[in-house]
Amino acid sequence: MSVLKRLALVVPASLLLAFAAAAQPVQGQGATFPSKVYNTWAKAFEKAGGGTVAYKGTGSGDGVKQIGARAVDFAGTDTPLPPTGLTGQRLVQIPMLVGGVVPVVNLPTLAVPLQLDGELLADIFQGRVKAWNDARIVALNRGVTLPALPITRVVRAEKSGTTDGFTRYLAAVSPTFKTEVGAGQAPAWPGELVKAEGNDGMVQSLRATPGAIAYVSFDRVLHDKLAAVKLRNADGRFVLPTEAGFRAAILESDMYRQGDDLATLLNRPGSDAWPITLTSFVLVDAEPATGAKALGALKFLYWCFMHGDDLTRGTGFAPLPVSVQSRLAARFTQVRPKDGQLPTYQGF
Repeated sequence: MSVLKRLALVVPASLLLAFAAAAQPVQGQGATFPSKVYNTWAKAFEKAGGGTVAYKGTGSGDGVKQIGARAVDFAGTDTPLPPTGLTGQRLVQIPMLVGGVVPVVNLPTLAVPLQLDGELLADIFQGRVKAWNDARIVALNRGVTLPALPITRVVRAEKSGTTDGFTRYLAAVSPTFKTEVGAGQAPAWPGELVKAEGNDGMVQSLRATPGAIAYVSFDRVLHDKLAAVKLRNADGRFVLPTEAGFRAAILESDMYRQGDDLATLLNRPGSDAWPITLTSFVLVDAEPATGAKALGALKFLYWCFMHGDDLTRGTGFAPLPVSVQSRLAARFTQVRPKDGQLPTYQGF
């Protein structure tokens, strides 16, 4: 029996009854990285009789802003808030799933996946490498005919957790990128480039621009049949992104070893590990005005928590390891409505 099913056996009946009573539509907003998965889960939740949930992908920065203003019931972010940030904004943070950021290219004449290493990828996104037939790219792709096309970089226009994770990886593998660009949700990219809104906007701009390179979540690669880059990982192997590659990164991290959901999954060792693996989180109000206001979001998140492994399989994301799942129930107990109307979560 999985840890989640064992937890289900001890959930208090009063909590389950309260969940059954929640009927308010739930609004989530934020990270676009997991947005398609959240909307798929919302449909399954509604079909199971749980109620209506709508999630709008607007970027992690906007999600944090909206939940800070209490304009939504929950927010998605791929950049976790530190404990001080959670305390200051009276928020509870819950990890939901693990996925990968993937460099993708629009090179119509290329018959095989393009191979890049982290340092070269960083130089491309700094604008230091101008054309696809540059000698450094040719050296990593022996026997492949590369077009003499200029490289067009496509980046996110808004504050983005996907961008934050991508640039944290680039800064980790390239001292020059770390010094001259740095990591963040909206870095000061040098030179001329194309800016696009959300993961879906990145896909549209990539497709419209021969010679473009962009970065998107792995589920978009699968759904939109994009040309993913083969990236050299920490073990020196060129790998394509896969759900197994995300799990391999987890297994070589303190997320797996210690249950630390804030542990980095970037550039972990392991022959199959995908180098740009990220955890995605949700944020909820720790002190909602009423139990009724909080209940809809908690009901949905708890349902996802209990069905996480089955819901995540085949989506382009990987479920959280059991070492993290076993600690998640306690996060729900941190939500304390001011009217005291939610039952306590004793028994988790």
